[in-house]
Amino acid sequence: MTEPEVSTLLAERRQKLDRLRAAGVDPFPHSFEGRAEIAGGLAQHEGLEAGTETDSVHRVAGRVAARRGHGQAAFIDLRDASGQIQLHAKADVLGDAFGLLEDLDLGDIIGVDGRVIVTRRGQLSIEVQGWQILAKSLRPPPDKFHGLEDTETRYRRRELDLIANEDSREIFRIRARTVAETRRWLDEQGFFEVETPVLQPLYGGALARPFTTHHNALDRKLYLRIATELYLKRCVVGGIDKVYELGKDFRNEGISMKHSPEFTMLEWYEAYGDYEKTASDLEKLVSEVATTVLGKPEIERDGRTIDLSPSWHRITLRDAILDANGIDIEKETTREGLAAAMEVELAETVGWGKLVDTLFSKQVEPKLIEPTFILDYPVELSPFAKLHRSKPGVVERWEAFIGGVEIANSFSELNDPDEQRRRFEQQAAELERGDEEAQPYDETFIEALEQGMPPTGGVGLGIDRLVMMLTNTASLREVVLFPAMKN
Repeated sequence: MTEPEVSTLLAERRQKLDRLRAAGVDPFPHSFEGRAEIAGGLAQHEGLEAGTETDSVHRVAGRVAARRGHGQAAFIDLRDASGQIQLHAKADVLGDAFGLLEDLDLGDIIGVDGRVIVTRRGQLSIEVQGWQILAKSLRPPPDKFHGLEDTETRYRRRELDLIANEDSREIFRIRARTVAETRRWLDEQGFFEVETPVLQPLYGGALARPFTTHHNALDRKLYLRIATELYLKRCVVGGIDKVYELGKDFRNEGISMKHSPEFTMLEWYEAYGDYEKTASDLEKLVSEVATTVLGKPEIERDGRTIDLSPSWHRITLRDAILDANGIDIEKETTREGLAAAMEVELAETVGWGKLVDTLFSKQVEPKLIEPTFILDYPVELSPFAKLHRSKPGVVERWEAFIGGVEIANSFSELNDPDEQRRRFEQQAAELERGDEEAQPYDETFIEALEQGMPPTGGVGLGIDRLVMMLTNTASLREVVLFPAMKN
């Protein structure tokens, strides 16, 4: 649609707004009390025969989705969040109020009182006995512009996407139920939900670059949190044996189908557990949430059915890489040797651990379609995980993958303050090398560990990525209401 055509449509709607006001109609009233959801009314009257007229009066409200008819009768499709119903408006019933329907546009929000009927064609409808405008729409619905197949418009103007696309509304209904069921599962397991600072004096708990800001009153630099891990472990030190937080984290990183600078993360920690216990718990959580939200512990992904039921496949990181390309990271133990085996140019800022991570993410991760735990990571990649109890050089850590995407990460948590201090010093050396994602030294956390933290298992589960799997979508932007976009 050209700019002049759009301008003409906008002007016409403004003229209708003016006519309504001139007729003494408030086009933006304060409320519409006593309405019922459309779906509830439909459910009450399913199965009525064609031509049936009832005495059942309903009061509904919603957005005008379509309009048909001329002369002394009009048919209007009205939609709310629960469903859609046809309205049958007749001049001999509405009197002067019927004439005001001429100023009704697609997208307007109206309230209606009327009785339930079934048309001769068998369509359940409401015969309108009274109506009022609740919000005049001054812009045409999105399908009058680009249809909303335009991905950029869908992400930038999510309200238009939700108006036009039932599939998008269903994605966010699934997201809401997923979050609610995840919380329910943890609560039923006896976990204690807490809230820790989003603005932190020192970031930590992940290998990532933070966003920085300045607090004027305190005159100090603060960071948006990259993880809740260190604060939640301090809660475990304080005696909260089963603790979780579900909220936003922020990482100053690139944007892709599975990365966003702002994302929703669940972290939970359980005293006296380890990474075997957390693996068992994650299987149960994901399977049970999927069963509740989708009706079965299965998802569809790229044309195939994936069973989320326990037990998931398990393989070590070393074996997964070895199977994929024949490189044995237990033998290539120097950054120079591993870079040569990978046939890549070695940058000064890249350590051995980063090379392993790159090797895995490019050549193994995309192939992990069935639910899989990748076990036992190099210590260089895991500054907060305990050394493996029987395998030298690796830590007790797993990452969980579904559909070629990592959804969760877990450790047997490091609780030895002296070893944690050494790990911080290793990370400080990586910072010196120029790795902006390395973990800074956190003396406050060391002091907390020196109070004594019991053996603990911890999990970080990406809610956005889990919802991607449950909704069979290909990008985080599909499951985040208002994703970060370029200008």
